[in-house]
Amino acid sequence: MISAACAAQSVAAVATLAFLTGGPLACEQVPIAGLGLPAATFASDFTTAQVELGRKLFMDRRLSRNGTMSCGMCHVPEQGFTVNEVATSVGIEGRSLRRNAPSVLNVGYNESLFHDGRARSLEEQVWGPLLAADEMGNADRQSVVARVAALSEYVELFGRAFNDQAISAEHIGTALAAYERSLVSGGSRFDRWYFGRETDALTAQEQRGFALFRGKARCSSCHTVADTYALFTDGEFHNLGVGVPPATQTSEVEVVLAPGVVTRMPASVIQSVSSPVQSDLGRFEVTGDPGDRFAYRTPSLRNVALTAPYLHDGSLTTLREVVDFHDRGGNANANLDPLMLPLHLSEQDKRDLVAFMGALTGANVEELARQARAVAGMPSLR
Repeated sequence: MISAACAAQSVAAVATLAFLTGGPLACEQVPIAGLGLPAATFASDFTTAQVELGRKLFMDRRLSRNGTMSCGMCHVPEQGFTVNEVATSVGIEGRSLRRNAPSVLNVGYNESLFHDGRARSLEEQVWGPLLAADEMGNADRQSVVARVAALSEYVELFGRAFNDQAISAEHIGTALAAYERSLVSGGSRFDRWYFGRETDALTAQEQRGFALFRGKARCSSCHTVADTYALFTDGEFHNLGVGVPPATQTSEVEVVLAPGVVTRMPASVIQSVSSPVQSDLGRFEVTGDPGDRFAYRTPSLRNVALTAPYLHDGSLTTLREVVDFHDRGGNANANLDPLMLPLHLSEQDKRDLVAFMGALTGANVEELARQARAVAGMPSLR
């Protein structure tokens, strides 16, 4: 466990490397990965043994109905714990999912989970993919419990994590949530410059980008930066006009064949080999409030350079495309957020903003990926 003194600090005193030590730490021993993040009050909610068990469960394909899918296949450790190759993830038996996989780095700070905020705790959230017919395909929680209980190596791990040998739905959810909460990643070059006062940690261009971020570009209106920490999200839901059905149907569709290689194909050809397009009304599906149509939770920008493609539907492939999208004020629709206005950024402004966002990568993301891949018995993909 992390010591209570460390957990009470104004700058987060938690990082996965600390969790792995197996005992209390002096605050000065806590890695830089907590720099720039709020105090992680959730650190006292779990033990090292629970984190280690959760990590193994997260990477284990045997938790899916047919033994082919793990949590780590949509939240790839080496890709910022998301997936870079496709706009929306691929689930069990090759099924296309309707939304982009959000990163689980720093997910312990989120007050709501999923793009539409339908889950309020990680213990609740982890069961969504496990039971979704198009993700991991399990019929119910007890079928997952039975599958895990049949794997002999888990008996000792659950006993160590929960002081007995009970393998239950509650313990599976607790372990997975513990691991996800342990994925704390701060200590970026921005954090060292802004919170650590290292004057040379950011380049002049990146510093200009941060000035634009809080000024002319108004990014910090939703991607908030506080005095002592920065989550780079307000945790709220906003309509940017993404996902709103177009007024007219296009006859051609742009298809990405490989990074940087794009072609166009008739929409009829795509439709002939595709499942029907699933509707997605965003936060409205949770609240039923017409004002929430096509509104989605503001993602954190921490580690954003690693987590392409962007937006809930993965429709923007680069940070430059994201900046261009916001510069033109999003896509007009009846519920467009009033903050979405044209920004009139210059070419240099746009380059500076992209450069700044590249400085938000946490100090320990490669180590977190190595740990996840090691428990899976596989070398890192890097």
